[in-house]
Amino acid sequence: MDVLLNGFNTLSHGLIGYIVPFLFVLTIVVFFHELGHFLVARWAGVKVLTFSLGFGPELFGFNDRHGTRWKVSAIPLGGYVKFFGDESEASTPSADAMNAMTEDERKVSFHGQKVGPRAAIVAAGPIANFLLAIVIFAALFTFFGKPSQSARVDVVQENSAAAAAGFKQGDVVTAIDGSPIDSFTTMQRLVSAKAGVPLVFTVKRGDQTVTLNGTPELREIKDSFGNAHRIGVLGITRATGPGDTVTQPVNPATALWLGVKETWFVVDRTLSYIGGVFTGRENADQVGGPIRIAQISGQVATIGLSALIHLAAVLSVSIGLLNLFPVPLLDGGHLLFYAVEAIRGKPLSERSQELGFRVGLALVLMLMLFATYNDILHLAAS
Repeated sequence: MDVLLNGFNTLSHGLIGYIVPFLFVLTIVVFFHELGHFLVARWAGVKVLTFSLGFGPELFGFNDRHGTRWKVSAIPLGGYVKFFGDESEASTPSADAMNAMTEDERKVSFHGQKVGPRAAIVAAGPIANFLLAIVIFAALFTFFGKPSQSARVDVVQENSAAAAAGFKQGDVVTAIDGSPIDSFTTMQRLVSAKAGVPLVFTVKRGDQTVTLNGTPELREIKDSFGNAHRIGVLGITRATGPGDTVTQPVNPATALWLGVKETWFVVDRTLSYIGGVFTGRENADQVGGPIRIAQISGQVATIGLSALIHLAAVLSVSIGLLNLFPVPLLDGGHLLFYAVEAIRGKPLSERSQELGFRVGLALVLMLMLFATYNDILHLAAS
């Protein structure tokens, strides 16, 4: 009996350890995404009926002075903003519904707006995600500084890409393909994304500067939590001694620029991975869903609050980027329809938009099922 109780307590603690950090991270990201839609809609004069965190039955909420219902719903896996006149799940205009509106109602309806304001309202969600990430990264740099180590080579592994390239102990990498390298972390990031890609390394060797040509090898590496990642590896390590890691203070302006660069790094790495999946360079089993995100959130939460907030920034970029894909049902799909409307001078037919919605829904559901399948395999292997 005691064994059963201990097992139950361990399981409960594990679930809480995953779910609470996951909901914390997801709620921040979803709230700012929907807030982007909401604020631009208010600016455009569109009446907002509902601002919901989560889906399904309402748990609690309130009405603001503009008549918007702010609520928290039972299924906390997303959220939505509902505009006046935006009645269909596909967010497609209904000719009958529009004809039944008065002139004043059309002015405050979403579909009564010109294509420009509609596109701005839709694009505001992903843009808000990118801005949130920039602000979070900038705040972390401002309050915690920028840690760095010189890109010094302390150990060259035998039969590695670094050994084949001619790296020696004591070398300091100063540039890769002409891009300056200011730290070992910067070098690791660049190399990890370039498996199988020939790179030109500028190296300081004593008083000389030499050029080495190396191609990172694709290897499976496990992080401190046991999660496997396939990345590009040279086969060099950096020993950390007292005073090797320097934390540089960062002023707010520099921190903001570093926040932009960090956000772009996440975008670039994500797009590179997706491109690699389609070209066969990357394996699609790294695609994860809510289960994987929950697991990572719980693991990161053990490091500290700043690490969890950093994860929120990374997730915010990922969700903003995902929503910009030109798939009907996502924000990018709506923007695609609006681009066609701007070119044609009139919107696509209700039938065409409804068909696009069904295709988009099928694609999103297939992606969710595939990601969940990967998550289950990942949990089974861990």
